[in-house]
Amino acid sequence: MGDRAAWGDGSGRVEAGGVEAGGAATGDVEAEGRGGVGPGEAARRVGARTDLTPRQARTPAATPSRAHAWAELLRLPALFTVPGDALAGAAATGGRLNRRTLLAIGSSLCLYEAGMALNDWADRAEDAVERPHRPLPSGRVHPTAAFTAACAFTTGGLALAARAGRPALAVAVPLAATVWAYDLAAKHTPAGPPAMALARGLDVLLGAAATAGRIREALPSAAVLGTHTLAVTTVSRQETRGGSHLVPMAALATTAVLSRLLTRPSPSHAAAEPSAESHAHTGRPHLRTATAREDARTHGMPASTATANQNPLPTALTTAYLATTARPYFHATLNPSPPLTQRAVSGGIRAMIPLQATLAARSGAPVTALLTAALAPLARRFARKVTIT
Repeated sequence: MGDRAAWGDGSGRVEAGGVEAGGAATGDVEAEGRGGVGPGEAARRVGARTDLTPRQARTPAATPSRAHAWAELLRLPALFTVPGDALAGAAATGGRLNRRTLLAIGSSLCLYEAGMALNDWADRAEDAVERPHRPLPSGRVHPTAAFTAACAFTTGGLALAARAGRPALAVAVPLAATVWAYDLAAKHTPAGPPAMALARGLDVLLGAAATAGRIREALPSAAVLGTHTLAVTTVSRQETRGGSHLVPMAALATTAVLSRLLTRPSPSHAAAEPSAESHAHTGRPHLRTATAREDARTHGMPASTATANQNPLPTALTTAYLATTARPYFHATLNPSPPLTQRAVSGGIRAMIPLQATLAARSGAPVTALLTAALAPLARRFARKVTIT
């Protein structure tokens, strides 16, 4: 990967130094033959250029830091795609963000990182062949440390969910179980992508349960994010070896269908009720269409508001979602090679953020939507330093 080159192990520098020294030695010998430099001076110059002292070999950039190894193991850029799950779930309930919402976000982050550490621990033998540069097969992180981290993150995630209340814990427990089942058993089976989609959907419901103590209103949002996750996970199964053109093509079609559904206006704007967030932040009631919400649930979509149908924010966010995924999926469709497939997976992961923001905007929570969307540039910035897949 390109990020790997920026954090090289220093061997390239030593080899370059050796080549340069060899070239210099040849030049000095030729100069000596021409009478330009005496034998003693030529030997001194060659010795100075080929002397790889400990000071030269131990530069700070010579080896990746321990912190970077853990950042790569935990895939920190992907962490920015997690808070939007709980925020979208909370927005779907129509309630205000509160302390329990923050606890749910913390729980989601812990359980997500538990899955990352456990993933590499479970795949350490496979990665030794297909991805020897990963932290565990390269020896930069010990397998026991990775497994211990997975256990610690799981414990922390469940503890935070318990602090958020019984409804949140009731969702967090099956979420944690799904994460462990996926990494240890389901990943390499046909049940793998659906298990990952279930985990993402439960993460959305965790935010709803913590914020409002109920999950029914958040089910459509969970279904949308779960469907997107299903497509991304299916593509990721061939990112190391390449595969069929049909898989990224299906993911591209899924993105198009979700984008169309997210931009579809509600057919009725009759009855209305105020949105807590909009009233709190603007001082004016934000009208939700009750009839439209029921119609949206009937079609398996998050509720869209009367104002949202005239507001360009949901459309703009949906466009950002489509733009993030369409190009890499299309390229992988044309050429499903490992590099292009990995780019498609990275694009699908990063597209979680505008998709979450779109769901929040359609639920009548524009401030939450903008806060979620603000995570996208951070994820993109960190992805330049640490691989997201």
